[in-house]
Amino acid sequence: MKPRITVITIGVDDLERALQFYRDGLGLPTEGIIGTEFEHGAVAFFDLQAGLRLAIWKRTDIAYDTKLSLAKPSPTEFTLGHNVGSREEVDLVMEQAQKAGATITVSAHDTFWGGYSGYFQDPDGHLWEVVWNPEWEA
Repeated sequence: MKPRITVITIGVDDLERALQFYRDGLGLPTEGIIGTEFEHGAVAFFDLQAGLRLAIWKRTDIAYDTKLSLAKPSPTEFTLGHNVGSREEVDLVMEQAQKAGATITVSAHDTFWGGYSGYFQDPDGHLWEVVWNPEWEA
């Protein structure tokens, strides 16, 4: 297996609501919902950096496709990290997410390791960390 990921798919309860949050609220580029002609096929893809996409797909459809039982989601299973270029950009993205309907779980703050970060949950509970790391280029 090559060390790369090309699509991160997150399960959502309401595809239209999730589309509005990510497209209209956060401004992620997308062609919108596709695959509606297929049972369990409606999905939306968002272009991230080169070679990586975020997909939103109904949780029930993921359960169907994987032959797994639909389970209660847990926001602490993983986080999605969005690294930015400055402390100010962390504040701007956190504000944008809140205006889009996100729940701020941890306000932006200085971290113990010398960075600056905050956490928000999207309308389906997925946990995002917005972070400035002075050691990384964003």
